[in-house]
Amino acid sequence: MIQNIETYVLLFTIYAIIGWLMEVSLSFIQHHKFVNRGFLIGPYCPIYGFGGVTITILLSNFMKTIDNVSLVDSIWISTIVIMFICGTLEYITSWLMEKLFHARWWDYHRFKFNINGRVCLENSIWFGLLGALLIYIVNPFLSNVIAMISDKVLIIVGSVLLVIFITDLIISLN
Repeated sequence: MIQNIETYVLLFTIYAIIGWLMEVSLSFIQHHKFVNRGFLIGPYCPIYGFGGVTITILLSNFMKTIDNVSLVDSIWISTIVIMFICGTLEYITSWLMEKLFHARWWDYHRFKFNINGRVCLENSIWFGLLGALLIYIVNPFLSNVIAMISDKVLIIVGSVLLVIFITDLIISLN
């Protein structure tokens, strides 16, 4: 599906922005006020970017190994695999952020079937379903759109996005 780092940078940014929009929207619905749910200054949540790119990379190879099963079975298998990938990423990210910054950005202790409040079954199911949507609908659409962008423009856009993200990361960490 994807052949270059610039495409992954673009996908990372798109998924991170979509994740931030989902988090902010959900928070607004729950608390009736704007809360920047991101770790960084900009309107993106890197965990969604890393999750989307990780799913894209791992499942593009995985999908080739299950091409002889029905679409419905493929979606179920993919959803379960994505739940595991996202749960692992979420747990590691929560643990690392707590160790590095002595703070928790999320806590699932009030949910049933949670592991140390870092992950919970309910959110893992949602991430699995959203990841399946990403694999079967969003990625094919984005692949077609990105394929229309010239390599030169893609390199420039990818480079600019990477510089913006790294600059935001440095400023936020300070």
